[in-house]
Amino acid sequence: MTRMKSIGAAFAAILLSSVAAHAGDVRIMWYSDGGEGEVIKDLLSRFSKANPDVNIILDEVSYDVVKEQLPVQLEAGQGPDIARLTNLKAPAQHWLDLRPYLTDAKYWEDNFGAQADWMRPDGSNAITGFMTQLTLTGGFVNKTLFEQAGVEIPGPKATWDDWAVAAKKVADSQKVFAMAIDRSGHRVSGPNISYGANYIAADGKPAPIDQGAKEFLSRFVKWNEDGTINKDVWVSAAGTTYRSAAEDFINGGLAYLYSGSWQVSGFAQKIGDNFDWVMAGSPCGTAACTGMQGGAGLVAVKYTKNPKDVAKVMDYLAGADVQKEFAERSLFIPAHKGVAAGGEMSFKTDNPHVQAALKAFVEAAGQTAAPAMKLPGWKWSDAYYSAIVARISQVIAGEMKLDDAYARIDEDIKAKVAGN
Repeated sequence: MTRMKSIGAAFAAILLSSVAAHAGDVRIMWYSDGGEGEVIKDLLSRFSKANPDVNIILDEVSYDVVKEQLPVQLEAGQGPDIARLTNLKAPAQHWLDLRPYLTDAKYWEDNFGAQADWMRPDGSNAITGFMTQLTLTGGFVNKTLFEQAGVEIPGPKATWDDWAVAAKKVADSQKVFAMAIDRSGHRVSGPNISYGANYIAADGKPAPIDQGAKEFLSRFVKWNEDGTINKDVWVSAAGTTYRSAAEDFINGGLAYLYSGSWQVSGFAQKIGDNFDWVMAGSPCGTAACTGMQGGAGLVAVKYTKNPKDVAKVMDYLAGADVQKEFAERSLFIPAHKGVAAGGEMSFKTDNPHVQAALKAFVEAAGQTAAPAMKLPGWKWSDAYYSAIVARISQVIAGEMKLDDAYARIDEDIKAKVAGN
């Protein structure tokens, strides 16, 4: 009998995903940003009815479980059969090459080829999975708070400094926080690049943190110190733990949030008509006005005992009709080339803010700077992101001077490279 199982407790999910699969079992580790978990369960239930010989077990976990626990499992030669995650390149040696098991490998190349290098070892032509959606970082504005404060929303070429000044005026008037940025090295990398940062050296290895990155990070630290940015977001967690500031925005206590397109679904559900909100692109630095492209990928794990069944599930989920429905119901920008080029998407929402936000994200994607485009497929991206978030958090918490943090970031990254 086919079954799907959702595990609420993180520990149970970790334990279960480490258990060797039996014949016909396909265990999927899945995290959600918004309502996509319900969508994937519905889509998988249809597959299960049509394929009773394949037993799908869906373990729903938090993003922290995927980020912190999945790498430990993979290094032990264990893990789920399929996993959804964002750090796709660094652990690519653990992914299964689906090419020998797929019904039509060319279909995958044609429709998912643009991001294939994001999730396979350098120099390989392996097909390891697909992006469940494309994402772009960008700013969200509580339009209602700006209107109540009588502050004009900055225009499309406004700088980070312009936004900091405007949001602080709103905060002082409405007694809310001015700005927040998700606790993520990835999230501050778009702003860093906007000020001229380049993480990749000529030999493809990590470059020392440069003046461009320092231009934004020094601003970021200052804004945390003077109350422009809600410092709790970055000091309320330790190490490299991710913390989103989305709930602060949803609760109406934040004038400006810098996060990304994956939040749109959750905002549509949780904000409702409590206030008006808009997507405002990425503020400008001295070099660009760029966000970071990326997204969550669904990959096959090479330690599976059932590669043919895994490929069967992945082939189903990669189908054009399934991809289109998943994007429309989850309110995601589709990663499937054919779906994206196939005309208007019929996003399943009555919320007037959603269509405008997704359209704005698609338009902003065209402004992505070249250095930002290279990072999703670069092996050392996560090492760079992790070092930034860990050390800059210590500066904001008052545990380290900023110049010392820059030196430690370089040391952390060097150690990571030396260990691989």
